[in-house]
Amino acid sequence: MSRFGRLLAILTVAMVAMVGFGTRALGQEATDRSSLHFVVVTHGQASDPFWSVVQKGVAQGAEDMGVQVDYNAPTTFDMVAMAQLIDAAVATNPNGLVVSVPDAEALGPSIKQAVAAGIPVITINSGSDVSKELGALIHVGQTEYEAGFGGGERMAEAGVTNALCVNQEVGNAGLDARCQGFTDAMAENGGKVEVLAVDLADPTGAQQRIEAKLATDDTINGILALGPTGSAPSLAALASAGKTDTVKLATFDLSPEVLEAIRDGKMLFAIDQQQYLQGYLPIVLLTLYNTNLNTVANPVLMTGPGFVTQENAERVISLAEAGTR
Repeated sequence: MSRFGRLLAILTVAMVAMVGFGTRALGQEATDRSSLHFVVVTHGQASDPFWSVVQKGVAQGAEDMGVQVDYNAPTTFDMVAMAQLIDAAVATNPNGLVVSVPDAEALGPSIKQAVAAGIPVITINSGSDVSKELGALIHVGQTEYEAGFGGGERMAEAGVTNALCVNQEVGNAGLDARCQGFTDAMAENGGKVEVLAVDLADPTGAQQRIEAKLATDDTINGILALGPTGSAPSLAALASAGKTDTVKLATFDLSPEVLEAIRDGKMLFAIDQQQYLQGYLPIVLLTLYNTNLNTVANPVLMTGPGFVTQENAERVISLAEAGTR
């Protein structure tokens, strides 16, 4: 079994254990749930196709648990603004705080302030490597390096030898770890990777930058995007260059456009971290912590990574239409 396969087996066991834990604890609550107030602060806007699903998971978790939840995010990728949102949340003294941690140095002081104030904190999405030292109860998400490594293994198996990792937020620890895992897996299989920084605030410029790289190096036969917004200019660049059939494209995360491209054979796969669970599970866990003092000893890495390929894309498309994938 590959390193990635072993990780998936471990995550499966964790998921089974987690289901049993939740079922037992829900019947033992000691506090009125309707009085509980949680705040979620992420670095991604709810208008983004990825984060809109996270927010939907948060909303469903709030409805199912019967608690109050506020969702906040800066209007752009802005760590100063995000830290201010965390500080504002702490000032309201909520019963729990959920945060993503793309930059621990910038956000750490605000998160530690929440912990010092006695507010239970759960980290999601990014920050698996720093969650414990920041004082969080647990992290819910995937390990970004392992996910990138798994993507690199799949790319290599598909015959890719020279790839681009298109990074729209260089300096975002989670995205950088994805590229690093991808690079290491490709290197182990005799391939190489170049990280290509793009600005997705200018999609046309991003597309042109990818096209220029393809034009200057005709040995590039693979591209990994780090999200749906990065896969769109990559798809457009391949189409414009006439290389859709010769350069294999894959991405992190799902969107309707990504799923259609996989179904139609224009994209090899998408690495699925099941962001709906990243929104939903923390609300359940915070509810159980407040009502029954339940805690989970280890990070909940069962949300990903998984893979959506041409074989299962049609089924996932139907789930995406409901807004849960």
